[in-house]
Amino acid sequence: MTRWSPQPAPDEPDGLILFDGVCVFCSRWVRFVIDHDPEQRFRFLPIQSEAGRALATRYGIDPEAPQTNAVVWGGLIHFKSDAALTVLGALPKTRALAALKAAPRLLRDPAYDLIAKNRYAIFGRTDACMVPSAEDRARFLA
Repeated sequence: MTRWSPQPAPDEPDGLILFDGVCVFCSRWVRFVIDHDPEQRFRFLPIQSEAGRALATRYGIDPEAPQTNAVVWGGLIHFKSDAALTVLGALPKTRALAALKAAPRLLRDPAYDLIAKNRYAIFGRTDACMVPSAEDRARFLA
């Protein structure tokens, strides 16, 4: 088991996605999930919020320099490529992509890390967290 292996998270709400709210790529990821989640199973928590910082710290993510997003699903918290593929596997139109979890994390996570390390340089960074639309606001916990 590695630092970023799924961990038990029985007290966390299922479907919670922790994300970097000032990262343009991460905000687009949240928008993608919202647009492809007709059952509205996912909720969102920016790491820059008080609750987001607390959740990140509880599971070993540095809130000042997050190396991963995370999702709580099925009583576990998933990180890095596991998190992304878990979410994609739960969305109706991208469900087949969950099959990529069959590839070892040792092969998947370096690609994730490359994007995560360079996300601000490639996609940009904002000064403030994304502001959800009025209709999506209830899905954001902070």
